[in-house]
Amino acid sequence: MTRDEAKTLADRVLALAKGVDQARVNITSSWSGNTRFADASITTSGGITDVLVEVTVTVGRRRASASTNVLDDASLRRTVDLAAQLARLSPDDPELMPELGPQQHAIVNAYIEDTANLTPAARAGAVQRTIDGTGGGKIFSAGFLDAHAIAVAVATSNGLFAFHRTSDAELSMTARTPDGTGSGWASAGSRDWGKIDPAAIGRAAARKAESSRNPQALDARPMTAVLEPQAVNDLVPLLSGALNARAADEGRSAFSKPDGGTRIGEKVMDERVTLYSDPADPDLLAMPFDVEGFPLKRTVWIEKGVLRNLSYTRFWAQRQKVPPTGTNTYDGTSNVLGGGLKMTGGTKTTDELIAGCERGVLITHFFYIRSLEPRTVLFTGLTRDGAFLIEKGKVVGPLKNFRWNESPLLMLNRLEDIGRPEAVAAGRHMPALRIRDFNFTSLSDAV
Repeated sequence: MTRDEAKTLADRVLALAKGVDQARVNITSSWSGNTRFADASITTSGGITDVLVEVTVTVGRRRASASTNVLDDASLRRTVDLAAQLARLSPDDPELMPELGPQQHAIVNAYIEDTANLTPAARAGAVQRTIDGTGGGKIFSAGFLDAHAIAVAVATSNGLFAFHRTSDAELSMTARTPDGTGSGWASAGSRDWGKIDPAAIGRAAARKAESSRNPQALDARPMTAVLEPQAVNDLVPLLSGALNARAADEGRSAFSKPDGGTRIGEKVMDERVTLYSDPADPDLLAMPFDVEGFPLKRTVWIEKGVLRNLSYTRFWAQRQKVPPTGTNTYDGTSNVLGGGLKMTGGTKTTDELIAGCERGVLITHFFYIRSLEPRTVLFTGLTRDGAFLIEKGKVVGPLKNFRWNESPLLMLNRLEDIGRPEAVAAGRHMPALRIRDFNFTSLSDAV
């Protein structure tokens, strides 16, 4: 959808919202295309084009929503009427905030035509280049290419209208050796498909697979770990839940003070770490508003190890008498703070972090991550597709996978060194890290 098309549709819906006190319409016009491959051939290819309209109405202090993807007048009217009926049946909401009026939103150019035009034929060509990168099918490979183009609009009966278009693509591949003992993985993601090199992904995954053949067991215990940027991306965004201001104020967060209040202004991790969100950052190009149409701006969460901000909804900000930061991201990635996420603090490459490690473990990425204890941001999970022993600054051999129990917050207090931020996904830039005493707890026989 173009801006004009979204505005016309929003006006149609709001015109139907009669007999209610306030109304908001959220429009998501989306295209997605995906291609899955295995054993040097495409196994599935699919695409979805849709327009979703969600109507939220307020009657007194009662609020409810209904949605549809059928856009004729009768269907839109039924959706508005259903939302109104549900609102009248709902209990009063003691935390109800009025719908927003006109706002100033940053203009973020996150829509790339090449990404939005990634046809099945173009995706098949990319898959071919990925497989060719492994060496022409000499090892088993499987992967997934997923692309999206999305237009989002928010409009209210109080005069707000916000519009944003974005695109993203991600390609990942797992490579396995013929003997089944080696597994490697690589991925890349970006708003701009042209910045993704499929052949390089194939080469990286194949190299990891070959290098990880016949892994040896190493007793699990706290050890120095070099985390590649994707492994860091698997862990650091998990901090976003702890950055919730209400949880901190109510004593339920790692950033709560024992005697009440929050730890804003305190040093909470290594002074080399800075973590921020900024929709206008050229490396992030994220959504510039949230689901309510509230503007999202640059927010520094951690500055040189000091907690500078927490995430405030409009309700909680009003109660605490501070400016709101907005809610979580519009696109459903609720574990990521709105405005993307970038971690800075160093300039070194992953190879330089390895070279500075006397003895430790190199980790490709993590999976099967589950929460253990929110108060310390403690999680558990497994290493995957490439764990390697480092001795005297060199990778000397493959290791069997580990289970670990670790907190990204506590981990960043044991930081030995930090690399330069790299693109790991659309709206995400993370560096490689070298962590002292990363808590490996047991071995995993899975390849």
